[in-house]
Amino acid sequence: MQRTILSAALALVMGIAVGIWWEAGTDVYTESEHGDEATVYRCAMHPAVIADHPGACPVCGMDLVADAPEPPTDGERRIAHWRAPMDPNYVADGPGKSPMGMDLIPVYEDELSARGTVSIDAVTAQNIGVRTALVENRPLQRSVRAVGRVEYDERRMTDINTKVAGWVERLFVDFTGQEVTKGEPLLELYSPELVAAQEEYLTVLDYLERLEDQAADDDVLRGAGELLAASLQRLRYWDVSEAQIERLRRERQATRTLTVATPQDGVVVHKAVLDGAYINPGQHLYRIAELSSVWVIANVYEYELPWVAEGQEAEVTLSYLPGRTFGGRVTQVHPFLDGTTRTLKVRMSLDNADRALKPGMYANVTLRAAARHRPAVPVEAIIHSGERTLAVVALGEGRFQPRQVEIGVQADGWYEILAGVHEGERIVTSAQFLIDSESNLKSALSDMLASDDAAESSPSHVH
Repeated sequence: MQRTILSAALALVMGIAVGIWWEAGTDVYTESEHGDEATVYRCAMHPAVIADHPGACPVCGMDLVADAPEPPTDGERRIAHWRAPMDPNYVADGPGKSPMGMDLIPVYEDELSARGTVSIDAVTAQNIGVRTALVENRPLQRSVRAVGRVEYDERRMTDINTKVAGWVERLFVDFTGQEVTKGEPLLELYSPELVAAQEEYLTVLDYLERLEDQAADDDVLRGAGELLAASLQRLRYWDVSEAQIERLRRERQATRTLTVATPQDGVVVHKAVLDGAYINPGQHLYRIAELSSVWVIANVYEYELPWVAEGQEAEVTLSYLPGRTFGGRVTQVHPFLDGTTRTLKVRMSLDNADRALKPGMYANVTLRAAARHRPAVPVEAIIHSGERTLAVVALGEGRFQPRQVEIGVQADGWYEILAGVHEGERIVTSAQFLIDSESNLKSALSDMLASDDAAESSPSHVH
């Protein structure tokens, strides 16, 4: 029984292979040119071998069997579908225009039965386990899983430096990781330039007040006022706070040191200053990060990029917090690829009010893509033959036709169909049939592709 099934499967494979060859335009061996006879004889193992009289197959030696053409049930030809004249893979249910603007041409059912098709009786189909399914429009959805890393939110980081040179008189924040609040002092800086600027401001302020007491000329008062505004602006440029300026105006006494305060809440993530050190303008002193919101950067492989987009939902889990899931959204898909790992960085923003997400941690990321409704077929229905991607279409009444298809994304065991078959057609999905015939089919396809290439390169080949 097993040998019978294998023989039937091999016959079907060879029939499909010859059908593909016939559809591609390859000439087949015949012993007779009389194609209009009522009865013809074929080889059961090599359907391409045709004769008008009984005999033996020149390929395998088996007896030829009679194959009488079925008479039409009525005189009217029925249209199976419409196709583009320049692209046979573009098919439609009705008349119209091709993507190149040409009128679609009808393909009749009798043409399909006579070109690139294989006929199998019901018993053989049952023995080899042929199963079929419809090409259907269905939602395709996929979850992308990746490994990510918790990072600081760069928009919530501040670098602390000064605009004047001087010496650090005192450090209030003296270690990395220390929590700070907005306005909290970081250090005191002694700067001769800053002391001189304060004294200049006090001198101009006293001068202006004396002029006002003496009822001086308006031009003189205006000039003194401009000097006072310039000296005040200089203090502000050097980051002297309004509170310090107000105290200077009230007490009329220059302070020896400038207090540098933090402009935001956060944590000191980097410290680069010591007590008593001399610092220059612009020198990096502290870096402070606010951790109520963090980033998770995940590396996604390029073949999964069709399922990743900005704005989609993301779920993050941590190994040290089993059972807890953090929700976020994709805020950026990086515009360039890592050439070494072939991955793209995807950034997500997550709320971190309780500080559970700590920068530097590894995280498991799940990105859930929105469902897209597309014509689709089961993955087992697709045959990858190297240069071609094929599906076997069940035409009905035991007839099957291999057809080249174009596939898109894969999700949940389904392939998106871009071209080649259309919704409502029935295709072969039998895993047993495809797996058992895989090696034979690939071998046959390779030989046929080579024959096609040779025929197209021949000067005598007629298109």
